[in-house]
Amino acid sequence: MQPAPKDWQSTLRAKGYRVTPQRELVLRAVEHLGHATLTKSWRRCGYQSQAFNVSTVYRTLELLEEHRLVRHAHITDRAPTYHSTATPDHVHLVCRGSEQITEVDPVLIQPMTSMLEERYGFTTDVGHLTIRNLRQLWLSNLPRLRCKA
Repeated sequence: MQPAPKDWQSTLRAKGYRVTPQRELVLRAVEHLGHATLTKSWRRCGYQSQAFNVSTVYRTLELLEEHRLVRHAHITDRAPTYHSTATPDHVHLVCRGSEQITEVDPVLIQPMTSMLEERYGFTTDVGHLTIRNLRQLWLSNLPRLRCKA
């Protein structure tokens, strides 16, 4: 399963990496922001330390993703966003009008993922899955997900 937030240090050390303040700040920025782009992570880290440049944040995000401490998803057609693997797997529902992101339990799309597995041998990576709506409003039977566009 996914490493708990407190285990990130042992995860890196076990792979021969040092635990640095920069790595901790980037991970904490992603956790704080929820769905963090590279730029947003860099700005968040910059508030706490002037020693950060965007390439440091990029390399750190790559390292954290390589060791499954963060994941990225393509929530918009722009830059990827990162989120902590300490949060449960979820599917991203994105409103095309407002770019509002709603996280839903993968069990909601389980019938589809099961069918893909059975028919095509295709295993869905739900943590990377983003579903964008084609209309300006969410489905009426999901009122808590109503898009505000």
